[in-house]
Amino acid sequence: MSNSITLKQINKLAIPAIIAGISEPILSLTDLAIIRNMEFNATESLAAIGIVSTFMSMLIWVLGQARSSISSIISQYLGAGNVEAVKNLPAQAIFAITSLSLIIIAISFPLASKIFKLYNASGSILDFCVDYYQIRVFGFPFTLFTIAVFGTFRGLQNTYYPMLIAISGAASNIILDIVLVYGIKDIIPAMHIEGAAFASVIAQIIMAVLSAYYLLKKTNIPLLVTFPFNHEMKRFTLMILNLFVRTLALNAALYFGTSFATKYGENYIAAYTIAINLWFFGAFLIDGYASAGNILSGKLYGAKDYKTLIELSNKLIKYGILVGLILGLIGALFYYPLGRIFSNDANVLKAFYNVFWIILAMQPLCALAFIFDGVFKGLGKMKYLRNVLLFSTLIIFIPVIYWTDTQSYKLTGIFIAFTLWMIARGLPLIIKFRKTFKSLAQNA
Repeated sequence: MSNSITLKQINKLAIPAIIAGISEPILSLTDLAIIRNMEFNATESLAAIGIVSTFMSMLIWVLGQARSSISSIISQYLGAGNVEAVKNLPAQAIFAITSLSLIIIAISFPLASKIFKLYNASGSILDFCVDYYQIRVFGFPFTLFTIAVFGTFRGLQNTYYPMLIAISGAASNIILDIVLVYGIKDIIPAMHIEGAAFASVIAQIIMAVLSAYYLLKKTNIPLLVTFPFNHEMKRFTLMILNLFVRTLALNAALYFGTSFATKYGENYIAAYTIAINLWFFGAFLIDGYASAGNILSGKLYGAKDYKTLIELSNKLIKYGILVGLILGLIGALFYYPLGRIFSNDANVLKAFYNVFWIILAMQPLCALAFIFDGVFKGLGKMKYLRNVLLFSTLIIFIPVIYWTDTQSYKLTGIFIAFTLWMIARGLPLIIKFRKTFKSLAQNA
């Protein structure tokens, strides 16, 4: 590692990571855009996909934290020049999380109706939620497998192959969505919302197969599980547990947002679905720089190069704010066309346009929070991340969303709560990082 981090080094990791990172929101946004043009219960199906996507995101984010944990440990060992010591860790981690995902499928599949009633879904929306989920959930183990392999590549400072895999998955999902949702006359019947679910599952399988291929072909990391467990499996498990609690807090906020939007009516939950998925899309774009922060900070921390670590953080702050402003500007330029991509319903669009400006204004704040999330994950400081999320959700988000509900702010209130939540997530991380590593850099 050189004594200076350049924009070229950051972008070499960040740009492929951005492309890879948007694969999941592209899966959801593609579903929304295709479903929007159905003649069969389009608004109810749109609402159902929004509710299920929130729950699926919770499942994926809870166990998908394996990516950050694997990346952190491998990058630190890479910085210390001793990757061989953790060579068997990824296969053991993949085995653990995919096994757990099968248990989750077995439990949640028969309880799907009860789960989505907790999101205030009822009637035809509830029926569509169950239909969609009971297909989509079978892609869960394949998604976790892919995520863990991505974490391994990140630890090795490589985001190129995850990008190729993600492009392949997104492209296959778009093609399959069109074919399975609308059908092909006299060949494939239109499957509507179930077709969207099957398209996502098949795309996730394709990504898992490609992940296995590239990992075995391009690295010396094995996928065959060997025992006894690697000595870092304990630290990996503790990281996962801390991130598990953190992700529960994160998804509590998403649950309350979806639940309140559903309570306000089908037009509001449909508008919320469009808005939150566009927010996720922006978040995954910014996540490329968070990934660069994750990857580089782990390696620098392993090498004990604290001065360069401070330099990295300063540059990431600048780039994060710039990317956030660019995203906000692009969203403003295409404010009305973006809404019309996902709905033709005038009431849905009105509700969406009333709150989309808040999401655009949030982007620089989101960028800083997401980037320092990535940096702290690279450092392995999962306990602090956990505590910050618990505070921002329990002390900031939940009280604010209940208060805005009493004021009948509806979707505006939900996204005001999200904005304050992001500030409470990002600011403590920046302060903690600079306080800790400025003193270490001065003493180095």
